[in-house]
Amino acid sequence: MYSQIAANKRKSYLIMSVFVLLIFAIGFLFSKIYGNNLSIFYFVAGFSLIYTLIAYHSGSRLSLSLNQAKEIIENLSITDGLPMPRVFIINDPAPNAFATGKSPDKAAVCATSGLLEIMNDNELQGVFAHEMGHVKNYDIRVAMIAFALTAVISILADILIRMSFFGGDRRSNGENNQILLVVGIIAAILAPIIATLIQLAVTRKREYLADATGALTTRYPEGLISALEKIKQTGGVLKHQNTATAHFFFANPLKNHSVTNLFSTHPPIDDRIKRLRDMGANA
Repeated sequence: MYSQIAANKRKSYLIMSVFVLLIFAIGFLFSKIYGNNLSIFYFVAGFSLIYTLIAYHSGSRLSLSLNQAKEIIENLSITDGLPMPRVFIINDPAPNAFATGKSPDKAAVCATSGLLEIMNDNELQGVFAHEMGHVKNYDIRVAMIAFALTAVISILADILIRMSFFGGDRRSNGENNQILLVVGIIAAILAPIIATLIQLAVTRKREYLADATGALTTRYPEGLISALEKIKQTGGVLKHQNTATAHFFFANPLKNHSVTNLFSTHPPIDDRIKRLRDMGANA
């Protein structure tokens, strides 16, 4: 279990590094278009940092309001050694849950009414241990940063394509201008797509990590496996869907279409179950 948790963390850090390199590459391209002006590169880096910090600090409040969560008073026994989170319930028949908060002392855990209705105690324990795993691993912080970086790259790509057409260093020769124009257009088209795929890769790895952490907390992977199997049969699609907060949920809350599976925020349930069974066999 411990080796799988460590491997998931390493992969998450590697993917986040690719995010940062992509932003630096866009900043470098900006500077090239404007005649090797490094001040533009520094501006892009500074803008990206400021935007990410703003989005990160406002993200948890937004995720709660978008999902129409209602706070309830309930005492939960948490054996993770973490501060007691706020507990909310979402009035929705789909079985699902999510956690949010920038740090363990500011965390909140939400569950749908549908989850509470169909899960037994062991299954609920597995689901909540998974969500507390997100809190313990600071996955919400990672997810918010990834979301903010994706937005930054989309903004920069939009500016880049406008600069490619209307800006640039006109002192350079025509051939160089044409090359920069083509490179700028290609980068502007591909950058948001690549950023989205990186964001999705981050969230999928953190789901595996939260599964492993939850199973380690309960010492009973079968509870979480059983919960996943129920959700696989019934589906976790919410009545009120929002793509901006989909990656927070225990299971994919959006309608699945074969064409959009590549852009899913969650790994396949069968893969999650297989990894948990492997953990139980190797424990």
